[in-house]
Amino acid sequence: MTVETISIDTLIVGAGQAGVAMSEHLCKLGVPHLVLERNRIAERWRTGRWDSLVANGPAWHDRFPGLEFENLDPDAFASKERVADYFEAYARKFNAPIRTGVEVKKVVRNTGRSGFMIETSEGVIEANRVVVATGPFQRPIIPPIAPKAEQLVQIHSAEYRNPGQLPEGAVLVVGAGSSGVQIADELQRAGKKVYLSVGQHDRPPRTYRNRDFCWWLGVLGEWDAEAARPGTEHVTIAVSGARGGHTVDFRALANQGIALVGLTKAFNDSVVSFESDLAANLARGDENYLSLLNAADAYIARNGLDLLEEPEARNTLPDPECVTHPILELDLAEAGVTSIVWATGYAVDYGWLKVNAFDANGKPQHQRGVSTEPGVYFLGLPWLSRRGSAFIWGVWHDARHIADHIVTQRKYLSYRDTSQRQAEDCREESPNSSCPDSQGQKVSEMGLS
Repeated sequence: MTVETISIDTLIVGAGQAGVAMSEHLCKLGVPHLVLERNRIAERWRTGRWDSLVANGPAWHDRFPGLEFENLDPDAFASKERVADYFEAYARKFNAPIRTGVEVKKVVRNTGRSGFMIETSEGVIEANRVVVATGPFQRPIIPPIAPKAEQLVQIHSAEYRNPGQLPEGAVLVVGAGSSGVQIADELQRAGKKVYLSVGQHDRPPRTYRNRDFCWWLGVLGEWDAEAARPGTEHVTIAVSGARGGHTVDFRALANQGIALVGLTKAFNDSVVSFESDLAANLARGDENYLSLLNAADAYIARNGLDLLEEPEARNTLPDPECVTHPILELDLAEAGVTSIVWATGYAVDYGWLKVNAFDANGKPQHQRGVSTEPGVYFLGLPWLSRRGSAFIWGVWHDARHIADHIVTQRKYLSYRDTSQRQAEDCREESPNSSCPDSQGQKVSEMGLS
C-alpha cells in the first residue's frame, strides 16, 4: 500500500517482536499509530539467521502473554519459521496497523512546530512521536583484524545458512556465544574440522532439577536486574535450544572433535594468533554455571520445594589437550582452514535518525526507552530497562512502559484551560455569536471587536 503525505500520532519503525508489542499496547490504549516495516513482519527470524536456528528459550517462555504457540509442546524450542509465523499471527490477532515493504529513510524534527517529518520509500509522514523498534541486530560486525586473504571465504554468522554453503576444508569460528557454539557444533557434525575461538562467556545450565534456566533466572530475579555487573557488559551467553535443548559444555565439544582456542588476537598473512586465555575463559564459564546451581539449590531449600536432586550436574569433564596445551598460533593454510565464520555480534545503525538522541559514540541516550529527544523512543535494545529487555517476553513489558509514557504525554498536550473550554463550548452552542477567546477576550466571527 502506498504511503503518501499523511499525519499520525505515533510512528513505529520496525515490525519485529518490538514493533508488534508496541502496536498491541498502543491499540489497547487507543493511540492512533502506524507501523512501517521495510520487509515482512519478523523478517530477521526468517532470512537473517541460519537454517536450523531455534529459539534459545522454551515455547512457554519465549512468547507474548496473549498467545501461545499452536501445536507445540510448551517445553520445546520453536524453529525460526515458527517464531516468525507466531508474530504474524499475533499482529493479526489485534489487527495491527502494519505496512510492509516501506523503508524509513530519514527522520528529522520539525522546525518551529511539534513533531517529526519522516521520509519513506513511499512518501512523507508527519508524526508527533517516533518509536524506534529496529532492535540491536542491525549491522553485522567483523572486527578490523580480519585478514585480507582472498583465498579465505569469510562470512558473518548473519550470512551463514548451513554447512553446504562453505567450501571444502576446515573452518575457524570466531565467537563462542549462542550463535558461534551452535554453528561450530553443526559444522563439526557435518564432517568439517572446526576450530572454535572462545572468549569470555556466561554458561548457564539448560535445565537444572527439572527446571529450565529461563525459569531459574525468573524466580531468582535475574531477568529483572536493572544493570549488568561491572565488567560483564559485553560477555556473551552460551546456551542452546538445538536438538531439543542442551547445556553447552566446551570440554564436551572438544571431546566431540572441535579444537578450542582462545580469543582471536591477530592475523599475519596466513597465521592467526590467539590469546592464552582459553583455560581462564572456561573457568569463568564454570564459575557462572556453578553459581546458578548454588543459587537454585538455596532457593529450593528456602522455599521447601520438592524438586529432584541432580548431583551429576556438578560433574566436570577433564580438561582436553587443547586446554592443557593451548594452540597459540595456527597456520590456516597448513591446517587446511578455507573459511572463517565471524560470530562476533552486531552494531546498531541509526544513520537515518537525525535527532539529538545519541551520545558521542552514537549510543542511544534514554531512560527505560524514553529518549533524551522528546517524542523519540527506543525499544528492543539489550538492558533497555532490565536484563530481559532484548528477549521476546521482555520487550513486551518494555513496550507497555513506553506506551504508558506516550499516553501520559498525550494527556498533557490535550489539556485545555477554563477559558479555552468556555470558548469552545460557546462556539458549539452559538456558532454565530461572539465568544471569549482563550485569553478571555471577545472575538466576533469577523475578527477582533
